[in-house]
Amino acid sequence: MNLKIIDNLVVVIDNIVPARYLSKFQEFLLSGAIFTDASKVLAILVIFLLLSETALASSLMFLNLPLSVLIIPLFSIPGLFTYVIVQQERRAQEIERTAPDFLRQLSSMLQVGLSFENAMEDMSQYGEGPLYDEMRRTIIEIRMGRNFDEAWIAMSKRLKSRELERIFGIILDGRKSGSSISKVLSDVSDDLRDLMALKRERRSSVMMSVMFLLIAAVIATPFAIGMVSVYSSFMQGFGMESEIIMTAPIAGEIYLIIHSILVGFIISIIMDGEVKKGVKYSLPLVVASFGIFYLISTFGGTLLMGGF
Repeated sequence: MNLKIIDNLVVVIDNIVPARYLSKFQEFLLSGAIFTDASKVLAILVIFLLLSETALASSLMFLNLPLSVLIIPLFSIPGLFTYVIVQQERRAQEIERTAPDFLRQLSSMLQVGLSFENAMEDMSQYGEGPLYDEMRRTIIEIRMGRNFDEAWIAMSKRLKSRELERIFGIILDGRKSGSSISKVLSDVSDDLRDLMALKRERRSSVMMSVMFLLIAAVIATPFAIGMVSVYSSFMQGFGMESEIIMTAPIAGEIYLIIHSILVGFIISIIMDGEVKKGVKYSLPLVVASFGIFYLISTFGGTLLMGGF
């Protein structure tokens, strides 16, 4: 029955959402190793949100939960995007790790007299991993009539790595100019290996700053704002109500979310040098910091009273 509902919703989504957007979303899912139809993923997500919101709304009156818990299921949307982005990062790291050896082997095959296309095909048949998967996809596109340069550029963009996109661009330029492509491959292989070593060294050198930001975002700030909520509850319990006391917890929650998001983007700049990758850090920080805040604001007063 559930599968029937999903299938019906898939038909509705296919009719409503333009095909170009579904195609882009499908490519996004594939880059995160999610090999499910984009319409079906959207259908499952919609059904999950409806069921979760209905269950939480029904539980509010029995468990005396705050209305703010209704926002929890909505985290599944950025959670999905964060998962895909994290998978893209892992995939890019794996490709970057194997790319120098791949390029070195490709150079050796060219030196024994194979053409560039034949060397690519031979390499793709015996290798395993995301880089070889992309190479196999590129070969299939070329066989179906796509221009070699276009297929090669498309592959470099799918790798989701600025370093590899630059390296593959150099290889393509060397092939167009008539240079010794085996020498080009050998040189860029060495350069890429050195670049990856520098990248790892840079990540190691900034970990102290990242740890400081994480402690501030996940422990210090949620604890401080949680204690503000506890203090506000104490004042309300003694009948000392005011607009400041009533709105302080809400303002603290909003500040906590904004603070966690900003810290995530700052960590992204430090670790990756890109602002747009901050989403993969921001969402876990928001969830973790809000969880600590909820524990402090809910049980902090009981612990303090028990201590006294």
